[in-house]
Amino acid sequence: MEQRVSLITLGARDMPRLAEFYEALGWARVDSPDGVVAFDLIGQTLGLYPLQALADDIGLAVEDLGRGAMTLSHNVREKAEVTALMARAEAAGARVLKPASDVFWGGHHGYFADPEGHIWEVAWNPYSPLGPDGAFQWNGAT
Repeated sequence: MEQRVSLITLGARDMPRLAEFYEALGWARVDSPDGVVAFDLIGQTLGLYPLQALADDIGLAVEDLGRGAMTLSHNVREKAEVTALMARAEAAGARVLKPASDVFWGGHHGYFADPEGHIWEVAWNPYSPLGPDGAFQWNGAT
């Protein structure tokens, strides 16, 4: 297995509202004729899929999917971008869980939940600068 995440799928209770939220962050949908709302990312795709359909596909009841302790992270190039993006997310309907603040290890981050509770971290990491194409590499690995 290659060290890569190709697709992140969020189970959505209200597909139109959740899609509008990500569009308000500035993301653009890509064509997806099969009922998935998709946003191409750098080397990955974020997909929104009806929650019940996701549960059916896995073979579980919706209540058995649980609420995993997981965050999705979006790293930015400059420290000030964290606060700006947190404000944009809140204006789009996010609930700020932790305002942008300095972190003990030298970075700066904050957390928000999208309208359906998926948790995002917005972070600036001086030890992991983004590549020219926006690619993130832990500790600047090449």
